[in-house]
Amino acid sequence: MNHKKVVVTGLGAITPIGLNTDEFWQGLIEGKNGIGPITAFDASKFPVKLAGEVKGFDPEKYMSPKRVDRSSRVIQFAIAASKMAVEQAGLDMKAEKAERIGVVIATSGMPSLIGDQGDILKAKGPNRIDPLLASKIGQNMVAVQVGMELGARGPNTTVNSACASGSDSIGTALNHLRLGHADVIIAGGADCTVTPICVAATGIIGAMTRNPDPETACRPFDLNRNGFLFGEGAGMLVMETYEHARARGATILAEIAGAGWSFDAYDATAPYADMQAYAMKMALEDAGVSPDQIDYINAHGTSTQLNDSTETTAIKMVFGERAYQIPVSSNKSMIGHLATAAGSVEAIATILTIRGGIIPPTIHYQIPDPACDLDYVPNKARRQKVNVCLSNSFGLGGQNCCLIIREVE
Repeated sequence: MNHKKVVVTGLGAITPIGLNTDEFWQGLIEGKNGIGPITAFDASKFPVKLAGEVKGFDPEKYMSPKRVDRSSRVIQFAIAASKMAVEQAGLDMKAEKAERIGVVIATSGMPSLIGDQGDILKAKGPNRIDPLLASKIGQNMVAVQVGMELGARGPNTTVNSACASGSDSIGTALNHLRLGHADVIIAGGADCTVTPICVAATGIIGAMTRNPDPETACRPFDLNRNGFLFGEGAGMLVMETYEHARARGATILAEIAGAGWSFDAYDATAPYADMQAYAMKMALEDAGVSPDQIDYINAHGTSTQLNDSTETTAIKMVFGERAYQIPVSSNKSMIGHLATAAGSVEAIATILTIRGGIIPPTIHYQIPDPACDLDYVPNKARRQKVNVCLSNSFGLGGQNCCLIIREVE
C-alpha cells in the first residue's frame, strides 16, 4: 500500500498490574494476576465480586491538585498515561506547532457519576448537584482535558465503539496522520468501569463470571471459562508520521502499519466470525501484509464461551492451517477487560512484545476446549522474536477493529 508511514514513539500505561509501562510489561511477562476482590465499592450483594482494579495511583504526580479536584478518575488516568507517553517520546510541546498535534481518545466517560448525583438531586434538589458534573462525566471531556493539559490544538476526537474502541482510536489516529490532518497524535483509551452500575448492568446480562476465585475466574480459551471481568486504566500512544519522527530524531518503537474495521449487523450481543475475519483481512490488506507474515496475535480473548470460540473460528478463517503455528494470547487473563481502553492497552502490549522478544502468556489456562484449539501460550511467557503482529478488538454489538503492528524496517 502506498500510505504515509505512521510510527509510535511513546507509550503510557496504567493497568491493574502496573502503574507505568515498565511495570505493566514486567507484570505481563511474569504472568501476574491483576484480578482480585472489588474494593472500590461494597460488592457483598453483587453476584460479580471480582475486578482488575488500579491500586496506588496518585493523580497529583501528573497534574495540579486543582485539576485533580475538577476531574474524574477516568480523566486522571488519561492525562497521566498521555504524559508518560509524551515524556518517553521526547516530544517538546513548546517546540512543536500546537495545531499540528491532535488527541484521539476512546472512552466511556464517567457515566456512573450520574447515579450518584441523581441521588443528591432527589434528596437535596437541583442546586446541590456538582457544578462540574458535565465536565466530569462527558465522553468528549476526556480528550478535551488531555488536549488542554498538553496544549495540543490539532484534531481532538472521542471514539466509542464499545470493546473495539481502544483499537479504533489508534486506527482513527492512523488515518488522520495519513491524510495530513496532523503531524503527531496522542491516541489511546481510558476507562473506569469498576463501578456499581457498570458491574451490575453487565453482570445481569450474564456476560461476567460469578466465580469468586481470582485464580480461576478469568481464563480465556479454557474449557470452563464462563465470563469476563472488568479492569480499569488507560493506554496512550504518541503516534506520528515517520518523516516527523525522523526529523526530530525520535526513537521509533514500532509502526502502526494498518487497521481494518467491520460491523457484524448480526446480533446485539453475540459475535459473528465472518465479520471478525473480515476486519482482520482488511487490516492485513491496509498494511500490505500477507497472512504468512503474521508472527503473533494479541487476541480479544474475553473469557466468555461464545467470544473465544468465535474468535478462534475467525482466526482459522483468515489463516487456514497456518493458524495452528501462530502464537495467540490474551492480556485480559491478567488485567481483565478494560472496556474502551482494552484495545489501546493491548496494542501497547503488542509493541512491547515486538521490542522485548517475549510473548506474554494466557494465564489461568487449565483445560483445553475442542472449540478453541490454537496455541494460546498457556500460563508462561515464551521467548520468541516477532516482527509483525495482529491485535484484535471486537465490540459488544458487533463493532470490530483490528490492527497490524510491526517492527520498523
